[in-house]
This record gives sequence, structure tokens and C-alpha cells, in this order.
Amino acid sequence: MTGLPGGLTATARQVMELCKARGATLALAESCTGGLVAAVLTSLPGSSTFVERGFVTYSNAAKTDLLGVPADLLGRVGAVSEEVARAMAEGALRNSAATASLAITGIAGPTGGLPGKPVGTVHLAAAAGKHTLHQHQLFSGDRDAVREASAVAAMELLMRVINE
Repeated sequence: MTGLPGGLTATARQVMELCKARGATLALAESCTGGLVAAVLTSLPGSSTFVERGFVTYSNAAKTDLLGVPADLLGRVGAVSEEVARAMAEGALRNSAATASLAITGIAGPTGGLPGKPVGTVHLAAAAGKHTLHQHQLFSGDRDAVREASAVAAMELLMRVINE
């Protein structure tokens, strides 16, 4: 897995081992990470046994069209919010045959920050069955650092929901 930071690779291996042990399959809904989690997971040999599908829903229209996130919700609270992260994770699960999902939505920068939502603001969600976990993070660093930290934190949250 050349070109991928070690923390991403190590966490992806943990996800793979957990999925294999639990028979879990995954749907991934990514916005600010642009498919980074899908890329790192599918770089692992054997990933076809647990990665069911991935959605890169960078735009609000994609979140609505592919995941069923209500347009009025996006208009009311914005794409970078707990409510939208939860709706993305639940939509990925609903629109797949996967047993668990994760969602990432945030502001990776260097621009795009808003009052109350500075660059580095990220909302993560993971769902399995009828259970959805959420986590709000404020990561520092450049765009790559925010994206990588988001991907690692999302995979860690995913492992929590699979274990519950």
C-alpha cells in the first residue's frame, strides 16, 4: 500500500480483521475524504469479502440522490452537521446490502470554514442495524492531515458500532 500513511493502513487492517471475525460487510459514505476510506480498505488483499460498496457524496445533491438525505435537512442544518452525518450513514446502510456503514462530512480546508464550523470541523457517523453512533471532531493541520485524521476516526467509530 504505497503512498498511504501508516495510521490509515494499521486502522484499515483492524477493520478488516473485525469484519472477517464478525461477518460484517460495509457501505461507506464519504464527503470531505472523497473516497479515502474506500481506497485504503480496498487496497487490502481480501477486501472484497467485507467492502460491499462506497458512495462519494461530495455535493449536497449527491447526498440527497444517492443516500436519501432530505434536501430540507441540508438546507436547515448544513452538510457539516450531526444530523446529516447520521442521515448519510443510515442512507448508506439502507441503500446497500451491507451490515454496517460509516459516513464522513466535514470541512478539510484550507478554505470553507464558517462561523461555528471552522476548517477541520468533521462529523462522523457509523450505523449497524437500527443503531447509529455519532462523533464530532475538530482536527488541525493541512487538508491532507484533516482528511487522514477523519478517515482514521471514522474507521474507529465503525469498529465501535460493529462491536456493539
